[in-house]
Amino acid sequence: MPAAADRPIVFLDVDGPLIPFGGSGRRYPPADLAPGDHPLLCRLDPADGPKLLALPGELVWATTWGEHANEVIAPRLGLPGLPVVTWPDSEDDPVGGRHWKTAGLVRWAAGRPFVWVDDEVTDRDRRWVAACHPGPALLHRVDPRAGLTDADFAALAGWLDAADRRSAGHA
Repeated sequence: MPAAADRPIVFLDVDGPLIPFGGSGRRYPPADLAPGDHPLLCRLDPADGPKLLALPGELVWATTWGEHANEVIAPRLGLPGLPVVTWPDSEDDPVGGRHWKTAGLVRWAAGRPFVWVDDEVTDRDRRWVAACHPGPALLHRVDPRAGLTDADFAALAGWLDAADRRSAGHA
């Protein structure tokens, strides 16, 4: 297994992948919400936490929730505190139609292989990352109505396992 600094990064968005926007007829497990809590927190699936922890990569929050994801989301999923990507103000209006997160994630990855799990990934982002990121990357779009599914987890695990094997072959 590669050293932690060589492991692929798994950039996680919250709204859409972990907090689905509904419309799928999915039932959500009961959640203990305190007054003032975000009303959609009840849509978090605690089963996603162990599935995320089982992925062979370093989990990193890539969400506008910022550090708040460690305070509110992580405990509900059974996750430890995770590193958080901070977003520079200069990425609000990126050129070329790419997502405003794209360049920041490539900078944060600094050449390491990464997966980006988000509901707003487009082919423009994929093309830009392929042209500007020297390492392998999977930009995985999640259906925001359903959130992360078993098929998504299987796709992520398969890509990460292959990245682990490629990395081990270069060690």
